[in-house]
Amino acid sequence: MSSRIPGFYRLSVERRLQAVAQHSGLDGAACRSFSEPLNAAAAEAMIENVVGTFSLPCGVAVNLLLNGEDRLVPMVVEEPSVVAAVSNMARLTREAGGLQADADPSVMIGQVQLTDLPDPKKAAEILRNSIPRLTALCTGVHAQLESLGGGLRGFEVRELCYEEPGYASEPMVVLHFFLDCRDAMGANMINTLAERLAPELALLTGGQPGLRILSNLADRRLSRASVRIPAPLLAQGDTPGEEVARRIASAWRFAWADPYRASTHNKGIMNGIDAVAIATGNDWRAIEAGAHAYAARDGQYRPLSTWRVDSEGALIGKTELPLPVGTVGGPIKVHPTVQANHRIAGIKGAADLSMLMAAVGLVQNLGALRALAMEGIQEGHMRMHARTVALAAGATAAEIPVVVQALAGGKDYTVPAALAILVGLRGAG
Repeated sequence: MSSRIPGFYRLSVERRLQAVAQHSGLDGAACRSFSEPLNAAAAEAMIENVVGTFSLPCGVAVNLLLNGEDRLVPMVVEEPSVVAAVSNMARLTREAGGLQADADPSVMIGQVQLTDLPDPKKAAEILRNSIPRLTALCTGVHAQLESLGGGLRGFEVRELCYEEPGYASEPMVVLHFFLDCRDAMGANMINTLAERLAPELALLTGGQPGLRILSNLADRRLSRASVRIPAPLLAQGDTPGEEVARRIASAWRFAWADPYRASTHNKGIMNGIDAVAIATGNDWRAIEAGAHAYAARDGQYRPLSTWRVDSEGALIGKTELPLPVGTVGGPIKVHPTVQANHRIAGIKGAADLSMLMAAVGLVQNLGALRALAMEGIQEGHMRMHARTVALAAGATAAEIPVVVQALAGGKDYTVPAALAILVGLRGAG
């Protein structure tokens, strides 16, 4: 079924869920998971010291066409305009043929640090010469992973030194190992392998094992998305598409030149990616850490997307970033709404999920840049925020649409303004 669902945002919550269930084949239990809170037993299995659960809105972005396939996108987020922006920009990009995406194999990096080495350079040489021995030591540790086509993909030895003015220098050697985790995020598998390697590395080098843990800078597990939008599709009001494309590309160049702008630019990308990560039970903190480190890989913090105008005036958008996600293990096993969201998105494995997230990040970024370059982001954002303001003022479900319309008409989105509108509305009634 097509992910193009006209008027989806106008439907009631119940009708939206029915449409999504029809598209995704959700059964009654999966549908109920969106209105029934996570039970205490499941919550207790997930974290420590549980006292209850905490709910966030779960929405579905529509209209996305990715690699020629229609996709619905579950998103958990508290910020207004995020889901709407993805849906609107997905509709725009589908008119241009949709987005394309690809992903690297699911290779994660583990680190074992060695300190107090008698001779760091000699220790590094010993480790490089011992790679066959280390490979044999790792073989079979994750036998099931290896049977699925994953497993060890190599080693790298790095010589580092802590050197800060006013403090004693500290040389160290760090062994990197690379593990293809297939459909898992891979943290536990990486850390298990690091613990297995540490005593052997100490024996080989005479050093002291330090930290033994994965790296969240998963730069061997990159995902990419791209789109080409012909200029006529970008026209907005009296502004021709060529001008809109030029303004968006100019806004991107600002982010490339200035880390203060780049941080906000990237926050817009992560608005989309984080919302999908939470909806699908993935570690959004790990994703954020890796993405921002990757953004600074050339020594300056840069935007995680590019937007350029080609020779025909079309707007070309691309993104590339580490997206270490999993579709097995973790909360996916115990959280019924997470399981339902995987079905809604039609996820076919970790690589597929990472491509979907990259695409969502790119279209979210497009929505933010177009708003900034045209009307300014505040007007559109505050129109979405008006419902929250109306609720804060005490509006009932029947009153909210009237209050929202009045707030937008006056362009005053404050609670006092909403209270004044309610007084007039109730007085008139």
